[in-house]
Amino acid sequence: MSIRLTGLAAIMALTLPGAALAQQATPATAQRAAFTLPPLPYAADALDPAIDAQTMTIHHGKHHQAYVDTLNKAVNETPALAGQTLEQLVAKAGTLAPVVRNNAGGHWNHSFFWQTMAPVAQSGAPSPELARAIDARFGSMDKFKAAFKAAGTGRFGSGWAWLIVGQDGNLAITSTPNQDNPLMDVAEVKGTPILGNDVWEHAYYLKYQNRRADYLDGWWQVVNWKAVSDRYAAATAR
Repeated sequence: MSIRLTGLAAIMALTLPGAALAQQATPATAQRAAFTLPPLPYAADALDPAIDAQTMTIHHGKHHQAYVDTLNKAVNETPALAGQTLEQLVAKAGTLAPVVRNNAGGHWNHSFFWQTMAPVAQSGAPSPELARAIDARFGSMDKFKAAFKAAGTGRFGSGWAWLIVGQDGNLAITSTPNQDNPLMDVAEVKGTPILGNDVWEHAYYLKYQNRRADYLDGWWQVVNWKAVSDRYAAATAR
């Protein structure tokens, strides 16, 4: 029997490694297993020169692991959350204790983020369909990148910049604070993320110090356009 994934589960199917997805795909499975850290889909130094190996190692192995560990602890201490999937937790984040909301968001956002990137030689280009949608919505790829950079640099403090397919089916750029994302019930602008960049200082400070704008500029070298295009196709097919 096949199971059709919808909503956040469908996005996770495009972003999480198979083992991690299988672990979080259904409530029955979630009751038996803890959330786990997905492996990086490339070596820690594979994103040089855009992102250095030390940043990747700390960001993935320390920061993301901490979100996973803290989420597991919080869920285990909250009987009402027993058996909840990551999809379910993120969707109702506004009703949850801050420790669950923040760490479920951190786990989802980072699992999505690693798959958003690829080594420079493998970054590719947007699909014709996505390229046309970007041109139609923003005027050109350069104008889109400028608007995305503005969202990232304009986010005060820690947070994320996103390209989403909005509830009207059109592309939109938005940003969220802390570890929130556009799938959450608390998001000011809701939609399906297809591209996201982490603008917390721990994502770039070792290489760029306080130059967030330079980080956002350099990051385009390692955007995995195949993954982004696949997400766009899935989001617009629903």
